[in-house]
Amino acid sequence: MSAAVVAARRARQWAVSAAREADRLIEEARKEAKSEDRRRRMKQTLAKTGRVLRAAGRAALIAAVATGIAAVQAERSRGKLKSGRG
Repeated sequence: MSAAVVAARRARQWAVSAAREADRLIEEARKEAKSEDRRRRMKQTLAKTGRVLRAAGRAALIAAVATGIAAVQAERSRGKLKSGRG
């Protein structure tokens, strides 16, 4: 075999290896992009969930305060009715 043929075969092997490596790197980059996108969506979902839970917590707090006020008012009005009839 001539040196030119050997050199051409080696060059072809290197080209094939380089193409495989490029494909591997592209696939890895795609996975990383998908992973980042997934991470971003998860972060957004968690932030939204946090906002919902904070709103629900505020609503529960307001409901508890309103219930307490109503209970105090009911207690006072019962006391007035009893003492007024007495």
